[in-house]
Amino acid sequence: MIKVIASDMDGTLLNDDHQLDERTAEAIRLACREGIRFIITTGRNFYQAMEQLQGHELNCDYILASGAEVRNADRQIVSRIAMDYGLCKEVQRELRKWPVSVIFSTDAYDYRLGTAQMVEESIRQQLKVFHLNMEEEELLKMPVYDRIRKRTRAIADFDELEREKIRIYKIFLFSDNIQMLQEIDKALSGNDRIAAAASFETNLEITDVRAQKGPVLKTYIDSLGCRMEEVMVLGDSMNDYSMLSMDFGATVAVANAMPQILDTAKYITKSNQELGVAWAIEHRNSLDTDLIKNRH
Repeated sequence: MIKVIASDMDGTLLNDDHQLDERTAEAIRLACREGIRFIITTGRNFYQAMEQLQGHELNCDYILASGAEVRNADRQIVSRIAMDYGLCKEVQRELRKWPVSVIFSTDAYDYRLGTAQMVEESIRQQLKVFHLNMEEEELLKMPVYDRIRKRTRAIADFDELEREKIRIYKIFLFSDNIQMLQEIDKALSGNDRIAAAASFETNLEITDVRAQKGPVLKTYIDSLGCRMEEVMVLGDSMNDYSMLSMDFGATVAVANAMPQILDTAKYITKSNQELGVAWAIEHRNSLDTDLIKNRH
């Protein structure tokens, strides 16, 4: 019997406009009333996640920054896995070889190297990369533009973060040069102290190797007294692979998931646009008949 449901946000729980549909929210609330523990697992930090969930009154736990932070249902921090400053510098030295935008993500703000003008241009580039079909004039009118600006800080060099003892949860890269991101991923693959994965084709997220959704979720459910076979996980991208490749009771990919995720999951539900998470929650007790079942 499923007692815990853990879901990724972007591309899974949220629609393509990065919004939570009220039917999905109601499915979560109903499941919680029936005794299910719902856990959001996301690459976002806590405040970014809260922005998207505002107004839905969900009672859930949180695995944030791809596993770097865990918060309970009272939103209290349970655990943290920050990146070592030396490791950050090591990664940064490697990244200097490529013309790629780099963001140091923390529990509150995103820090970008450069002047205020350079940072502003970086924000605009990020919006263009993630909203390829929109004109810049339209992008600058979007609420997300103001939200990114408010949570962004400019720094002259990385040492500022170390001097202020600011915890780095993740190094976030973005570019519309997909081949370059793949080359960076390959170049970093030899470093066994980090984990690198993508939420979208146009980004790469680098964390401490211990900060991965799957292992962190396993540790957390152990602390709650739950077994792996009692857990359903849902995701769509490679930063969900560590969850969907583990032997949880039900590993579910949304239909819009990346090919490797579709191949890895035990089950496939409807797409995020078709409210696949709501569908999986509602049919959690009849997965073998109501969801597409992969043959492994």
